[in-house]
Amino acid sequence: MKPAERRPAGDSRTALPLSVPVTSAAAARSHVRALVRENWRAPAGPASDLALTDLLLVVSELVTNAIRHGGGLAGFEVALPAEGVRLDVHDYSDAVPSAAFGPGTLPRTHQGNGYGWPLIIRLARDIRIEPRREGGKTVSVLVPLV
Repeated sequence: MKPAERRPAGDSRTALPLSVPVTSAAAARSHVRALVRENWRAPAGPASDLALTDLLLVVSELVTNAIRHGGGLAGFEVALPAEGVRLDVHDYSDAVPSAAFGPGTLPRTHQGNGYGWPLIIRLARDIRIEPRREGGKTVSVLVPLV
């Protein structure tokens, strides 16, 4: 789906037009925050502050990983299925993070990195890493809001 498209009413996925391109974690967080506040609906009501904080942490980690370890951010997509927020982050690297499907155990000592993937594993569901036709990969996660 192109960033400027809107899906028909009743579709379980929604996207907002981007006012600025997503080129940083801050821009991605801003876009996702606006999307959730304006468009996400659930029978239980709006997302809690804790759920939104968790979501924005996952957004930051995914985008930062793409920029720092994936050769740059090749694309960023957001969808709103009934259970939460689906994030698709595209980068230019074929390398799959070694901890991508681990148990989510945090490092015992701080060594400057190593916290991002365990946090993503703890906070997200349905984590998928798929190669892109044009090279690189897409990391796709579902962050529950219910």
